[in-house]
Amino acid sequence: MKIESSIKQALKDNNATLVAHYYVSADIQTLAEETGGIVSDSLEMARFGQNSDADTIVVAGVKFMGETAKILSPEKRVLVIDDQATCSLDLSCPIKDFSAFCDQNPDHVVVVYANTSADVKARADWVVTSGSALKVVKQLHSEGKKVLWAPDKHLGHYVQSKTGVEMLIWDGACVVHEEFKAEGLERLMQIHPDAGVLVHPESPKEVIALADVVGSTTQLIEAAASRPENTFIVATDNGIFHKMREVAPNKKFIEAPTMGEGADCESCAHCGWMAMNSLEKCLDTLNTGKNEIQINSQIIEKAKHSIHRLLEFTK
Repeated sequence: MKIESSIKQALKDNNATLVAHYYVSADIQTLAEETGGIVSDSLEMARFGQNSDADTIVVAGVKFMGETAKILSPEKRVLVIDDQATCSLDLSCPIKDFSAFCDQNPDHVVVVYANTSADVKARADWVVTSGSALKVVKQLHSEGKKVLWAPDKHLGHYVQSKTGVEMLIWDGACVVHEEFKAEGLERLMQIHPDAGVLVHPESPKEVIALADVVGSTTQLIEAAASRPENTFIVATDNGIFHKMREVAPNKKFIEAPTMGEGADCESCAHCGWMAMNSLEKCLDTLNTGKNEIQINSQIIEKAKHSIHRLLEFTK
């Protein structure tokens, strides 16, 4: 029996739904959609799980995504495919240090990116996504608020440059997006002068400055489908190419360069933690029930408040 068939049966047996991020492998993304799950960004994954009739949510992504799903669905069992799959943004923002930083700046509204632990979300006033950050910070600015931002400094500086808001910015970065190189991108743009350039705002500002579209994973996929260009240079995790090719099958997608001194590949833009998700591990997790997300109920309540603020705001 093919492993996909075994997973489909295990999902039925457990009354489980599979939610997958755009950056995991194509075979997992396909399986999620074939079984009535979803492929999306992290917050939409959690929201989909919350609204489903499933008793169990299987998260194909990284650990903070499992935690977000658990925060929105505390009564459900949430399993991650590999509990060692984490995120450099999450790791760069330990709760003890972050909490002290917040305490030192009590006059600032605490806004954190979705790529953070449940503990950090619980300490925040707002949780935002890359697609909603500009709107939320603009709103806070209109209310005369000062903003403390964490953890992605590149996204923070992008938001600050677009809004003019006074922001204290935590020093974190995504290991994938930080490696995109403006010099290499400019060379690639000369080779493909008619290509559209799609950039995720976790990238360095020099790369963002070259973009035709700066946006979240969902926004970049929409741009690939709707824009007139037939070729795109894409600066985000190359896992997104699967969905881009689905929505725009006749278009060409080229990875933005991450190469620098001593690099052994032109673009190494794929998260090693996302790559830890596999069909074999998915089946094992379903069969054993291991890698279940457990979060203290007080943390869930506090974190839910900061997430619900965003969900209400973006309705």
